Amino acid sequence: MTLRLSTLLLASSLFAYPAFAQPPAPAAQAAPPSSGDLTTWPKGDSPQEIGKALAEKFAAMPLQGKDSINYPEVCAWYGSLTFAQLTHDDALRDKLVARFAPLLPGGAEASRFPTRHHVDSSMFGAVPLELSIVTHDLPSANPEYLKMGLTIADRQWTSEPGIDYPSAALSAPNLNGLSPETRYWVDDMYMLTMLQLEAYRATHDHKYLDRDAKEMVSYLDKLQQPNGLFFHAPDVPFFWGRGDGWFAAGMAEMLRSLPADHPDRPRILAGYKLMMSALLKYQGPDGMWHELIDHPEAWPETSSSAMFTFAMITGVKHGWLDAPTYAPVARKAWIAVTGYIDQNHDVTQVCEGTNKLNSYDYYLARKRRTGDLHGQAPILWAASALLRDEK
Repeated sequence: MTLRLSTLLLASSLFAYPAFAQPPAPAAQAAPPSSGDLTTWPKGDSPQEIGKALAEKFAAMPLQGKDSINYPEVCAWYGSLTFAQLTHDDALRDKLVARFAPLLPGGAEASRFPTRHHVDSSMFGAVPLELSIVTHDLPSANPEYLKMGLTIADRQWTSEPGIDYPSAALSAPNLNGLSPETRYWVDDMYMLTMLQLEAYRATHDHKYLDRDAKEMVSYLDKLQQPNGLFFHAPDVPFFWGRGDGWFAAGMAEMLRSLPADHPDRPRILAGYKLMMSALLKYQGPDGMWHELIDHPEAWPETSSSAMFTFAMITGVKHGWLDAPTYAPVARKAWIAVTGYIDQNHDVTQVCEGTNKLNSYDYYLARKRRTGDLHGQAPILWAASALLRDEK
């Protein structure tokens, strides 16, 4: 029986493969992406997938806050709009446009228009300005977008009687061309500069760009330390992660729009490069940065890590940073930070809103939030940065 079975098997194999034939070669395997590849991603980690999930989640949210729209919502709105524009996702864009309709004059939520003369509130103007840009040639274009945004952008550089301005602004003779909202908190270098940048992008009026550049140079001189990182404020000598993240993202956005021959560009570019070099030293083995950047005992924090990722991706794509050095760092950071997105498309491990205090324990004890827009927003910026073809 055994001999007969062997004979049958041999005969069947001869019919399956002629004597001159060879078994088929295995399928060629695609080469794995390099450590600095910013185009190929593991399934679920692509900027298209991540950005779509987070932007759709934001578009479906009701308006946040009690009395007025505050800056974390603005940052997420801006990131969602840029993502929709870059991916030509008209349906998503239209949802984001419709979300703003109640805030227009006469709308059901028009009372949420921020009137406080403060950098956090003024940031609101960036949303109608971005809407003006993305809807410029569409039926949904509305002249109120530009009017609303420029009203706040111009007010930001105007002193009004009876306003309690930051002491930093009051101490500058005639403000030296700076905004009355100047207070020398590291956070301002995204909130304050983005409003003026968006005003420039919407109008191409260089006065907004010149204001911005002068402001950023002043903050660089005041807050950046020799190691390249930034104190939270002159009287608070801590390298708070998200605070430094605001400055990193603000410089990257500024350099995207600042002409090569602008007199302040060399100073801003030097400050940006110095900071990026410092961040190389403090990235953890897991790809993340910590809630206090130079304290490895602090917890890995997502909003700051996403902001640094955005800044590095932008620098690599524009050629401001050496790609072989920085692209692997940016890739590792993107994969790490997207790993903190849960099944509900909420970003976890986001530092809560933080005032300033000269206390190590204060920063280390900051609570970790899930779904906080401080964290949702910069991942959207980073997704957009990965999708831009800017070099």
